[in-house]
Amino acid sequence: MPPTASHTPTVLLAEDDRAIRNALERALTLEGYRVTAVADGVEALAQAHRSRPDVLVLDVMMPGIDGLQVCRVLRAEGDRTPVLMLTALVETADRIAGLDAGADDYVVKPFDVEEVFARLRALLRRAAPASGTAPGSASGTAAGSASGPVPGTGEPSARGAAPETTGTPGRSGTPGRTGASNGRPGASAAGRFVEAAGLRMDPRARRAWRGRRELELTRTEFELLELLIRNAGIVLDHSTIYDRIWGYDFGPGSKNLAVYVGYLRRKLDEPGAPQLIHTVRGVGYVLRED
Repeated sequence: MPPTASHTPTVLLAEDDRAIRNALERALTLEGYRVTAVADGVEALAQAHRSRPDVLVLDVMMPGIDGLQVCRVLRAEGDRTPVLMLTALVETADRIAGLDAGADDYVVKPFDVEEVFARLRALLRRAAPASGTAPGSASGTAAGSASGPVPGTGEPSARGAAPETTGTPGRSGTPGRTGASNGRPGASAAGRFVEAAGLRMDPRARRAWRGRRELELTRTEFELLELLIRNAGIVLDHSTIYDRIWGYDFGPGSKNLAVYVGYLRRKLDEPGAPQLIHTVRGVGYVLRED
């Protein structure tokens, strides 16, 4: 959880530039975080193995083992600790490389420290399980509801959600068939599964499929896809998506959402199959099977 009177989140900061490292360590400490600051990727991995932090802040370009390699190693070990990347690289391909490595978010240098704080708060909210439910559980969430995020989780409230029927998983590892439609355009839900446009998700198990092919998704990609599936056929504007996924609208100049949508499209697309995520210029995105 973000800093509160009863909880002090731990941050592992890896940055080889001493001035940036010292300034960010000081700012994070004053903001209420407990910070361990290191100068390279080797130290970052050693520290992460000694004591798992609540969130990692990694500079992309460090000598020896860089931030991308640190992230890849941790993800290969099954460590799902949220990772915020700091990068001076502004090309889309560079940002995608960070997401490919398993990062959850990024900030481009030079950055405003308030933006770092906002992104850390959003990552920590999303990583914290809701009381009485598993992380990412469909229970108690409905991305399309108008009641806004549940405090402390970053997940939307279930108020206004359509009722769901029960279903059973398929034998081959893919989800079982769903029941009747829940009334949303193109979307249906069966107990623990949500479905639309040939996609199916198990929010409790954090698994997703297109047809019989299971998708390998990062935390942010999963939550973005779940939001789109639960609102299939409905155009979601940029500010709504930012609020639901990141808990903060980074403004019209941010390319963060476009990067994640592009990355998600590459994982969803199949030769000869229709594209599922469509851009509505000047507005936002919609999931539909044309």
